[in-house]
Amino acid sequence: MLMDENTRERLIDLNRTFYQTFAQEFSATRQRLQPGVMRVIEQISHQDSILDLGCGNGQLCKMLINRGHQGLYTGLDSNAEFLEIARQNLPENNNITLLQRDITLTNWEQGLPVESYDLIFAFAVLHHIPGFELRRKILQKIAHLSAPGARFIHSEWQLLNSPRLRSRIQPWASINVKPEDIEDGDYLVDWRSGGQGVRYVHIFTIAELERMAGENGFEITESFHSDGEGGNLGIYQIWKRL
Repeated sequence: MLMDENTRERLIDLNRTFYQTFAQEFSATRQRLQPGVMRVIEQISHQDSILDLGCGNGQLCKMLINRGHQGLYTGLDSNAEFLEIARQNLPENNNITLLQRDITLTNWEQGLPVESYDLIFAFAVLHHIPGFELRRKILQKIAHLSAPGARFIHSEWQLLNSPRLRSRIQPWASINVKPEDIEDGDYLVDWRSGGQGVRYVHIFTIAELERMAGENGFEITESFHSDGEGGNLGIYQIWKRL
């Protein structure tokens, strides 16, 4: 059963409110890039044009600059406070564009500096997008923004691999959502730093990611687990545009 529009909008608003409420606290936990991110940026050319979906506090852009990246970088985030933190952390650079865009809304892809990119990033983003249909629409736009042969590099949370994180899963009744209104792989997870909150998270399977890649004109060229104490709290994939 696919998620209906009302449930989808409620979960989008839940996550939007969470990041507005805990922007400072969340940014404080993201002062270093994850090992998986460090692994994939080894493959980036200094001249690649980059679109970074969910750019957050700008740590990835800062690392790229420190490593000599000279190509165009466009960072999108729905949270104005994250973008302000990023602007404070980054040097003035004509190749850097930061824009407040919410990829759950229509037309987020319009008015970008260029029509297509060599690389598109979405680290820890897709798992916060509720509903198969909305994820499909976003991936269609990502494919459209990808130059031929471009790579889409992304990561998704695998919290079920951690007993500690499993214990933080909350019942849907706590936000007055019926279990039958959500899709397989959907969870509600709490937050305990600087206050209490909850976020919507979708846990992807390998089969699901493979299907999504094929349906949107990509082939998976690399897939690996990384991050966390056991090195398996995130799944990273590199998709090549066909």
